[in-house]
Amino acid sequence: MKAKYVIFFTTSVLVILLDQGTKTYITETMSMYESFTVVKGLFNITYVRNPGAAFGFLAGAAPGFRYVFFLTVTAIAIGLILYYIQKSAAKSRLLVFSLSLILAGAVGNLIDRIRFEEVIDFLDVYIGSHHWPAFNIADSAISIGAVVLIIEMVMKRDKSSSL
Repeated sequence: MKAKYVIFFTTSVLVILLDQGTKTYITETMSMYESFTVVKGLFNITYVRNPGAAFGFLAGAAPGFRYVFFLTVTAIAIGLILYYIQKSAAKSRLLVFSLSLILAGAVGNLIDRIRFEEVIDFLDVYIGSHHWPAFNIADSAISIGAVVLIIEMVMKRDKSSSL
């Protein structure tokens, strides 16, 4: 089996399992809006549900529209990521890793949308009274994957321009 597929399957499965496992733990052990401090003044575990996307995007839209919109956009994104992974060169391991993180995050949140019609969030980062919107492992994987993808693209561009 090609190394890129090992990276893809391993990364995707681990992230999805970690995401869904943490969400299951939160929903089974905490009440909605319950919170406990992990690092005072910086980080809490707080159980909330987000009907929208990042930063509450479309949270106020009609539930039926939101459901169809997010499922459609996620399905298209997953299809494109799978296409790019399949087309990527065998040596493009960092590209495959970044796309695998993004795909796994998308799948993790898609599972929530199908099961609950909203996403379970619980990571609450803040300074004083200023809170970053709550997020989850899937959101973290998408963000990290996007940063790694940008780094990979910049490195690739720098290599090709120095030839």
